[in-house]
Amino acid sequence: MDEIVKAALAKWPHVPACHDWLALDARGDWYMRDERIQRAGPFPQVKGSAIRHDKLRAFIHRNYEADAQGAWYFQNGPQRVYVTLEAAPYVWRVDGRGALQSHTGLAAQARQAWLDEAGRLFLATDTGFGIVHPQDMLAASDALERGDWPLAELPFAQMPARFGYQLHPQP
Repeated sequence: MDEIVKAALAKWPHVPACHDWLALDARGDWYMRDERIQRAGPFPQVKGSAIRHDKLRAFIHRNYEADAQGAWYFQNGPQRVYVTLEAAPYVWRVDGRGALQSHTGLAAQARQAWLDEAGRLFLATDTGFGIVHPQDMLAASDALERGDWPLAELPFAQMPARFGYQLHPQP
């Protein structure tokens, strides 16, 4: 967490948390969801405004973590902004050697691969749980064929409870 964020938390410790205003899709893209977008429909059917500003994305990445209940959030100064997740807390990028990097830039080692009923590939890693970016499925399939990651099947609806995360944190 950034030092400026820690200082803001110390100065204003009781700022109410924010829900439903920030979302992460299955490709690792962040979306702002104002009240109009929230009224238009749930995420990911109605995504909102994509966050494209590189420095803002980097700030979110550095201050992105989970609470004890598995609700992921972005600590924006003194305010905790809970994140609605389309699929998982991390989106894994896979290179040709099978090396992993999260959408936030964290390196990881896969421990287990999981396939859901829609054919999406998820990885349990030493860093956390996430979905493989769809553009990296060829590299991921090569890693699976080499036997780098044990593969099992699991219905998507069971993944949040099994891996300890919430798709849509509530107040």
